[in-house]
Amino acid sequence: MISFILRRLGSGLVLIFIVTAITFFLTFGAGIPVALNILGPAATPEQVETLNTRLGLDRPIFEQYFSWLGGVFRGDLGTSYFTSEPVADSLVNRLPITLSIVALACIITLIVSVVLGVASAARGGWLDNVLQGIATFSYVFPAIVLGIVLVYLFAIVLRWVPAIGFVPMEESFGGWFASVILPAVVLSIGGIASLAAQIRGSMIDELNREYVRSLRSRGVSEMSILLKHTLRNAAGPGLTTFSLMFISMFGASLFVEKIFALPGFGTYGYLATIQGDLPAMLGVSLFSVGLVVIVNLLVDLANGWLNPKVRAS
Repeated sequence: MISFILRRLGSGLVLIFIVTAITFFLTFGAGIPVALNILGPAATPEQVETLNTRLGLDRPIFEQYFSWLGGVFRGDLGTSYFTSEPVADSLVNRLPITLSIVALACIITLIVSVVLGVASAARGGWLDNVLQGIATFSYVFPAIVLGIVLVYLFAIVLRWVPAIGFVPMEESFGGWFASVILPAVVLSIGGIASLAAQIRGSMIDELNREYVRSLRSRGVSEMSILLKHTLRNAAGPGLTTFSLMFISMFGASLFVEKIFALPGFGTYGYLATIQGDLPAMLGVSLFSVGLVVIVNLLVDLANGWLNPKVRAS
């Protein structure tokens, strides 16, 4: 198991190196006039040249990249061209906002999807049709429209939650929950549809297997068969879908943050991209890929715990 974890971490480091290198060279090749964007269109060529020298943009491209990479190993992700703030500090301040939304969305998605998927597979009939209709509706309904409807209903009409803004958990747990529940619901809608369908299909396959008939012939209760045997065996594909969904939610958080005016990780990455703020873009890429590697590793470990065959392989 230790060698497996080390292999996955090693491949993750290679992936981080490749992604940050691609981000750097593509951004550099785009020829974004960073100094001119900072100084404004009235800047003279001398002012632009002076700022390029101060930012180190006049150095050879490989020297710039490996200088940034060396800083990463020292814990220094560079300084934003536009805000002059350390990139690491900016990410640390913004990540809790995005992770709060994504984590709560994942919890909602996991609970609702398991209930829908297991109930559809076990009961069938009209319940399956109703639940399939709900899943299909949530899949095709535009999340951005749902977000606007929820803000109007719960924030403007009922005034149960704030329409915009974020409250840190350490200040008030109730305030934190109220500030992230609507973004989390919007983010979870599409995930519920796909994950519930995955769990339903896997559960139906498991319920038709020979060992389930043997368990029923021995008098094992239907609830025990569902929760202790078939759900555990069907969880593998669902976990893989869940890991992909987590990654897609992290990317989609940008749109949710824009709707609810949240200064999170997605907003930071978006502003860095349109401004050509290379240190900030590289920091966002580094954290994003690192998060993907960690999530995939946790899913692999969970699959190994659920299924001894996976652990043995």
